[in-house]
Amino acid sequence: MKPQVVFVLGGPGAGKGTQCSKIVENYNYTHLSAGDLLRAERSRKESEFGQLIDNYIKEGKIVPVEITINLLRKAMEETMQKDDKKFRFLIDGFPRNEDNLTGWDTVMVGKADVKFVLFFDCSNEVCIDRCLERGKSSGRTDDNRESLEKRIQTYLQSTRPIIELYEKRGKVHTVDASRSLDKVIKNMFCLWFLDLDA
Repeated sequence: MKPQVVFVLGGPGAGKGTQCSKIVENYNYTHLSAGDLLRAERSRKESEFGQLIDNYIKEGKIVPVEITINLLRKAMEETMQKDDKKFRFLIDGFPRNEDNLTGWDTVMVGKADVKFVLFFDCSNEVCIDRCLERGKSSGRTDDNRESLEKRIQTYLQSTRPIIELYEKRGKVHTVDASRSLDKVIKNMFCLWFLDLDA
């Protein structure tokens, strides 16, 4: 069975991780966060890529695609080896630019089936406010205004065109992520039923 993938995209602080955890609670999906995988690899003492990843994250830049895809592929393979019923994945925060998408299409062609993009649409100011609030307790080095403004610019320049590309393919479901958590969840599940078995 090939992994079935839903790409989850939106600006920093749009609520991707929070909403993914709700989907996992209600459906048989595994949540993989590209950012979390990179942060875990960065902190692994024996990692050959740790310092490189750290430098990219601090600058709000996108980590080289080969590193991210290898981490995602490894995580999917390990999940499916443990439980062959776990073949549906939410990949949060990827692909973040054209290079990511080209790398995915090259490496994962025939190895995974991308169902659609779940896009959490939220204003830049709401995203920044949420991240600054999260930064008070998250311990994340990139939850500060300077890094956030760089991350927002990277998102607008690099990730939005990917969302628009998938929109042209008719493979985007948009959720208004600026609303309250309960309203976002309700809206998301209304959309989710459309493609669960597509």
